[in-house]
Amino acid sequence: MFVKNACLSALCVPLLEPFVIATARMDTTRAGLVRLTAGESGAREVTGLGEAACLHPVTREDLPDLERAWPAAEARVVGAEVGTAEEAHALAAAAAPGSPVLAAAIECALVDALARARGLSVRALFGCDGPAPLLESDITIPIAEEAEMLRVGRRWYAQGFRAFKVKVGKDAEREAASMCTLHDSLPGLRLRLDANGGFTAAEALATLRTLRARGAAVECFEQPCDRGDLEGMARVTRDGGVPVVADESFRGRDDLDQLVRAGAATGVNLKLVKLGGFGPSLALGREARRRGLDLMVGGMVETRLGMTCAATLAACFDAVAYADLDTAWLLASDPFEGGFSSEGPQIRVTSGPGFDVRQPG
Repeated sequence: MFVKNACLSALCVPLLEPFVIATARMDTTRAGLVRLTAGESGAREVTGLGEAACLHPVTREDLPDLERAWPAAEARVVGAEVGTAEEAHALAAAAAPGSPVLAAAIECALVDALARARGLSVRALFGCDGPAPLLESDITIPIAEEAEMLRVGRRWYAQGFRAFKVKVGKDAEREAASMCTLHDSLPGLRLRLDANGGFTAAEALATLRTLRARGAAVECFEQPCDRGDLEGMARVTRDGGVPVVADESFRGRDDLDQLVRAGAATGVNLKLVKLGGFGPSLALGREARRRGLDLMVGGMVETRLGMTCAATLAACFDAVAYADLDTAWLLASDPFEGGFSSEGPQIRVTSGPGFDVRQPG
């Protein structure tokens, strides 16, 4: 398959509510859309799509960084020949060195086109057989005033969501009180805390004590402490009484080694734009499982395209402990169609060619 042309365009979609975490706020997505066409001599052309989603400073890159890097990447990609998923990753990594976000989008666009050209789903291209499993996603509740968190929570609860990924990390006492209110108001709620590295170990443990005393069900605590504070992460893992999932502290194989040595997590969050693409995310997830760690699969703040790529990744594993595949539902409009079907929190990726995501019209 030869890449005939490629382009990068801004993909900025307004959110229903501000997406506020300990380290950032977003009102629109900040992503680049990679779109390429490819084909072979005498064969019809196919289109491949990839989403380069930024959430600075969680990602090192922001949209202007992608735009500056694109001309060199485009020159490397256009005219290249790709025949395997491994070659797609190698080309993407070479085209966007030092930019895992852009490399991930290029790789996803390449494997999307390659799978479409062969009439395969991306799961099948990577050797994942059988029907895609049904995944239950959580829904994210951003940092806000308690009344606003409860209003948003009630809306999602009414749609069948029972796993809430609650953003924390700015004010431990106030956030714990808000989560207690969510617990008291919404029976059967399961909480997944995500501090995005905003707490000390002491603050994280105090938050867990408050929730435990209230009888709240806490499924996991994602990135309670700063990326570099493996000692604090290990303390929460040891003393918190809940699974700890590394996100910002997990950006590649070296991080995985350090997390395991330090006992700093019981699981890792796989994100394509953080790890440089579909292939490396799949390989790192398999290695993490081999080492006894649980998996979360999530994303930044992405459209249906990015969430489909993440859901496809999750569907390649026998078991994913935590599916965090919700951000397409947080947007005011949907610039794509296809990719997955959903009913409330239940998601299943479709079996069409490639990622099976289309731009209407």
